[in-house]
Amino acid sequence: MLRLIIGVAAGYVLGSKAGRARYEQISAATRAVTSSPVTRTLVKAGRQKLSDRLSTRPKLEPMVPLDERTTVLVPQDQLRR
Repeated sequence: MLRLIIGVAAGYVLGSKAGRARYEQISAATRAVTSSPVTRTLVKAGRQKLSDRLSTRPKLEPMVPLDERTTVLVPQDQLRR
């Protein structure tokens, strides 16, 4: 979906007859959106949610640590039994 939006935006910018001023305006807006910390945070969160959904690995929960350096992890399902 993101590639489609980028393709449409690039096509509009490259094919636009609005002139250089409009191109600069669109370019500045694109740079502002893509470099925004809010956008980066949202993209990172979205990628993480997608990764979590697609992951086949069980989620692990820590048990009581054995010592300062050793923690045993078990799947969440086994903790609830």
